[in-house]
Amino acid sequence: MNQYKKGEIVTGCVTGIEKYGIFVSLDDYYSGLIHISEISSFFVKNPADYVYVGETIRAEVIDDSDVETCHVKLSIKNIDYKLNKKSKKKIMETASGFSGLEKALSGWIFDKKNELLEKKQKN
Repeated sequence: MNQYKKGEIVTGCVTGIEKYGIFVSLDDYYSGLIHISEISSFFVKNPADYVYVGETIRAEVIDDSDVETCHVKLSIKNIDYKLNKKSKKKIMETASGFSGLEKALSGWIFDKKNELLEKKQKN
């Protein structure tokens, strides 16, 4: 079994989110809690705004692990905790723009009207 030490940066999987914090699985034995006060230096209304269940994140160990309970107190307040940052790319406008949708729209409207008429006639 691993023992985690204060100040160590660990990687784990978010297994649960509650109004008071985030649960993280570190390995087969140890799990940890990131208390809501350890998520950000600013007011945190909802921990789910920061992570999602199944996401792999980094966290800082803020107290030596408890060997008996296999529990670790964690923090993401002062570290870059996201592993997979999605870069925002500017959407480039194409020459055709919305013309493809404009051409298809009248057909979609016609099909939906017919579907609704058929449904009405059956009732």
